[in-house]
Amino acid sequence: MTVLPMRNEAGAKWTFRGNGGLTTASAITVRGVLNHVMENLDEEDGRAVVPLGQGDPSTFPCFRTALVAEDAVVDAVRSAEFNCYAPTVGILPARRAIADHLSRDLPYKLSPDDVYLTIGGTQAIEVVVTALARPGANILLPRPGYPCYVARAALCGLEVRYFDLLPDKGWEVDLERMEDLADANTVAMVMINPGNPCGTVFSYQHLKEIAETARKLGIMVIADEVYDHLAFRDTPFVPMGVFASVTPVLTVGSLSKRWIVPGWRLGWVATNDPNGFLKDTGVVESIVGFLNVSPDPATFVQAAIPRILERTGKEFFSKVLCMLREASDICYDKIREMPCLVCPKKPEGSMFAMVKLDSSLLEDIEDDLDFCVKLAREESVVVLPGIALGMKNWLRITFAVEPSSLQDGLERMKAFCQRHVKK
Repeated sequence: MTVLPMRNEAGAKWTFRGNGGLTTASAITVRGVLNHVMENLDEEDGRAVVPLGQGDPSTFPCFRTALVAEDAVVDAVRSAEFNCYAPTVGILPARRAIADHLSRDLPYKLSPDDVYLTIGGTQAIEVVVTALARPGANILLPRPGYPCYVARAALCGLEVRYFDLLPDKGWEVDLERMEDLADANTVAMVMINPGNPCGTVFSYQHLKEIAETARKLGIMVIADEVYDHLAFRDTPFVPMGVFASVTPVLTVGSLSKRWIVPGWRLGWVATNDPNGFLKDTGVVESIVGFLNVSPDPATFVQAAIPRILERTGKEFFSKVLCMLREASDICYDKIREMPCLVCPKKPEGSMFAMVKLDSSLLEDIEDDLDFCVKLAREESVVVLPGIALGMKNWLRITFAVEPSSLQDGLERMKAFCQRHVKK
């Protein structure tokens, strides 16, 4: 490899450098870690790769989105009325439709002015974290949790403090420990419900306790509800906004998961704040300021939102929930057959199971990352190591794949574990 000189032809030193912070932040994202794992796939393995690492079921025909959603986008494009730039906060019909959609589950009514459209849930996270960042501030994040918050906080200079989700208590929040973490510079806590990566659905009572803790600490709740209503067992989904009279709530939402269209990149931030604290403290102004200097989601997708939200039939959602429930049962039961893995709680929602790895039972497996790398190389199965989520020697497995692929992938994983188990 040729190393370029640090001086140009005129003898002057080059003054530019890459931003190392971006490289560091990228390395801890789901994409960054999965890319590292997939670099170890054996190209000579003729079997199909089984993707149990990323929650994107859209590649499987059985998870195709609703026809009404497809037609809404096609009609918006063909109308030629939405080839323009959109307003900073999003087009009014879309914001009104989302406000009405969210209000169905709330004890008060949101207005279009409470909704800000974003390029998927990822940009919504970027918006809320950046809007709250200030010198010396810190934010409370769940462990395990979604690493996008960690990466974005690092880029904004926002200190991260972790509170634990307790596996022996169904992944509930360790609220007592949370109070010890917070101080006068804490600005918010993040709640992901239904849970990524744990597959949990928090009860009404637990969410109420979370809201009361936030009020006691004087902080807001960032409610990541990208998987809203993807609850398929006995515990119903309750939006955090129900408790907005207790503490202000910024809700992160998206079309991606419930409608299975992550590539459409349509998300939102909703302010649940009947007492007006977010406006009075300048948070709303900061959100708008961020959106003024950032790109918008595609206007034709925004235009399709009212039809998508209002006309998608219940049978579509019922089918998706049924598939996820059955797939989670398969995943949970198969994991119980593997000598080195334990799933402490059967998934209740979202698309994931969090599984503990006992590497001491295995030969030539150092930790969760080593497990995932060698599993990809030997069996062409991709799983996310827990280190990407703040939990060493855990794994996140998505069950939102076509049933035969899920069965195949888990059988390969079982064979891998049996091959490496200590004799």
